[in-house]
Amino acid sequence: MTDQIIHRGPDGEGYYSDSQVALGHRRLSIIDIAGGNQPMYTKDKKLAVVFNGEIYNYQALKEELTSKGYTFETKSDTEVLLHGYREWKDELYKKLRGMFAFVIYDIENHELIGARDYFGIKPFYYYHNEDEFFFGSEIKSFLPHPDFKKEINKENLKMYLIFQYSVKEETFFKNVFKLKPGHYFHFKNGKLDIKEYYHLSYDKKSNKKDYESVKRELKHVLEESVYYHQTTSDIEVGAYLSGGVDSSYVVSLGKPDKTFSVGFSYDGFDETDYAKDLSNQLGLKNYRKKISPEDFFDALPKVEWHTDEPHANLSTVPLYFLSELTKEQVSVALAGEGSDEMFGGYNEYNDPTLLKMYLKVPLILRKGIRNICRHLPHFPGRNTLIKYGLPFNERYIGHGTFMEEWEANKILADQLKNNETIAEILEPYYSQVKNEDELTKKMFIDFHFWLPQDILLKADKMSMSHSIELRTPLMDIDVFKYARTIPNKYLLKDKQTKYIFRDIAKEIIPSEWAKRKKCGFPVPFSKWIREEKFYTKIKESFSKDYVKEFFDQKYILELLENHYQNKENNGRKIYNIYCFCVWYEVYFA
Repeated sequence: MTDQIIHRGPDGEGYYSDSQVALGHRRLSIIDIAGGNQPMYTKDKKLAVVFNGEIYNYQALKEELTSKGYTFETKSDTEVLLHGYREWKDELYKKLRGMFAFVIYDIENHELIGARDYFGIKPFYYYHNEDEFFFGSEIKSFLPHPDFKKEINKENLKMYLIFQYSVKEETFFKNVFKLKPGHYFHFKNGKLDIKEYYHLSYDKKSNKKDYESVKRELKHVLEESVYYHQTTSDIEVGAYLSGGVDSSYVVSLGKPDKTFSVGFSYDGFDETDYAKDLSNQLGLKNYRKKISPEDFFDALPKVEWHTDEPHANLSTVPLYFLSELTKEQVSVALAGEGSDEMFGGYNEYNDPTLLKMYLKVPLILRKGIRNICRHLPHFPGRNTLIKYGLPFNERYIGHGTFMEEWEANKILADQLKNNETIAEILEPYYSQVKNEDELTKKMFIDFHFWLPQDILLKADKMSMSHSIELRTPLMDIDVFKYARTIPNKYLLKDKQTKYIFRDIAKEIIPSEWAKRKKCGFPVPFSKWIREEKFYTKIKESFSKDYVKEFFDQKYILELLENHYQNKENNGRKIYNIYCFCVWYEVYFA
């Protein structure tokens, strides 16, 4: 089982077993290279722990525990979890500043205690049936176990097509679940008890401070976070660098010796020159790579293997190559993930003036316009009129959504079409912020869906696929505790998204970097599949016999043909379907 995830820890392995439990661990050595092996035990051998992640405030916690009489055998952050749990029990998790997924085993009482970090930076999966309980950082680690029953969970397919990632608590493997961010569990005598230890919420009305005061305080919090994320390591730390403001800010503040960038040889799909320019200005070494379409398609089966579940964010593949490039030089890297959700950075958070005016039209009229437009051929603005004919809690479901429920049903095979709605998925979350403004609602939804199940998942899985520990100083609990109080008028201002963050960033990076619109990792997939070579590759995939089990084969081939003939732009829909097919062939075919 641990061999399946050797990429997460190529530097060592360790095991514990008794009549009830078997624990396995793969180690990537970052802190206390010599003494941090796992499973790690208390001196009396009554507690054992297996841990993935980093605790950035472990030195402060270590001092506090030492003052209470605890003695430490190692210099590792892992040992803080053992003594911390013994001292504080389930209050431990809220004291941790870091990214973590860990399980402590109470050897005397045969009890497992596990926890996942506040935002889901580190993954945590578990499998539970009547006789067995497994847990791990990746689902693939369960596959070799003789009692693991590998079954596909077809009920997840409709929402995957809509969201582009696996959105439910139960994964695409039956009886395999994700432990939610900010949650912990106890498992004893076959019973699993899961509870929330951190509830994400906002308190914007309490912050009455003027803009300059808020800016000064936020600046201090950000600088401290970058410092801790960069210095909590016994080995060299590099940084991923795009042309955007987030990674540029982290690099300009931390000034790691080495930065890493990837792009494509297409106009509008390459930011590596920006990254190179900034690195030169800062006196840093920049390593970069151009990805060809052949590289992209060849890597996709490996990417889908590492994501565990079908995943159709186009930027996941360049992130795979970026991690491969980085591993040639360092094993720890900083990245800029989390800023957009934290400070209101997405373009969808700031509706254009004309759209705001249209939203003042009564919903019943907008619904009528939507229904008419759905039956008309494409024209500029058609998709917007369709989308904004829905009530807010149905039209905003996060990023990466390229189809509605009715479109997903058209794509699905007859036996998989269903009446499941987006509202059913989102309602438990929207109900928690029903009295908040639209911006706060959007950020709250993204914190629970897009961020942990797409952005942070691909960051972890692609970096770990090449044994890189990726750290996200902007996605930090202390940063969030301050960000949750920042008034929205400081986040969106003068048609600028994440205004206050950009204002802080421009003090240390060139103004054109601070102003640049969010780009991410743009991928020219829609252009590639209008070339015969790649069109044929997709067509061959869509034409296989097993595809009929999941999709209306005739319809998806029509989507592809219409795109190839330049009649429609179906690129993203095609990619969602194709990624599922690649994933299915990797795990099941």
